[in-house]
Amino acid sequence: MKTKGKVRQIKTPYKNKATVIVYLVLRALIIFALVRAVLLGNYESVFLCVLSLVLLIMPSILQRRLDITLPSTMEVIILLFIFAAEILGELASFYVRVPNWDTMLHTVNGFLCAAIGFALVDMVNRNERFSFKLSPVYLALVAFCFSMTVGVLWEFFEFAADRFIGLDMQKDTVIKAIGSVSLDPSMSNKVIHVRDISDVIIVHSDGSAQALGLGGYLDIGLYDTMKDLFVNFIGAVVFSFIGYFYVKHQGKGKFASSFIPRVNMEDEAEGERTQQEEQIR
Repeated sequence: MKTKGKVRQIKTPYKNKATVIVYLVLRALIIFALVRAVLLGNYESVFLCVLSLVLLIMPSILQRRLDITLPSTMEVIILLFIFAAEILGELASFYVRVPNWDTMLHTVNGFLCAAIGFALVDMVNRNERFSFKLSPVYLALVAFCFSMTVGVLWEFFEFAADRFIGLDMQKDTVIKAIGSVSLDPSMSNKVIHVRDISDVIIVHSDGSAQALGLGGYLDIGLYDTMKDLFVNFIGAVVFSFIGYFYVKHQGKGKFASSFIPRVNMEDEAEGERTQQEEQIR
């Protein structure tokens, strides 16, 4: 006599097959890194791994709370972004080892935040309980402003972490020239330009000096902050254009729909209309 065995299904916070596969693979890698960090006694890495595991389920929680559905393409991008930022960026030191890794992530962040801002406003825009309706231009503008606001707040956080905790989230940049009015001995607000800087020498309070051998002047965070905001701007502009044409053409287009969160209220309203029609029949 043959007995039929029950196949145990792995529960995940996601339903789409592609998203589930990506989620399970990334979770397994993070758990491996977590166990390794515990064995090595690296508790900072342990915290980052735990934080990453929590962040992986946040898109699913937000979808339920905001009553929206993220396209599978958007879900996968968000999951990969979290892994790239926390595990590869921090634990594997990609921020230092891989050129422009931080720039790439900030560009994607600008795109994703614009998508979230667009979904939040679009949810209100499509709700019949509200009397006002925003045009496609204003929807795109709000999405852009939301993304830039998140970007600015994140830079505030990086500055605060560097200033008060002693971290280095605002990575330094080596530059060859500076211009400053502080170097003007006449105090007449004249810009003094210093060019061809080859090194920085640190003189300590005890008189000892140390040459850093950087090959230039060490800019503390300013270039990094402005670069991050600029690429965030690019990502926000790209999504704002996509969102504008998506609304302009009434939700048509496969490419745009791959990045536009869908408001579930539309599905509910359509279901209610279908039930009412069936009752009438």
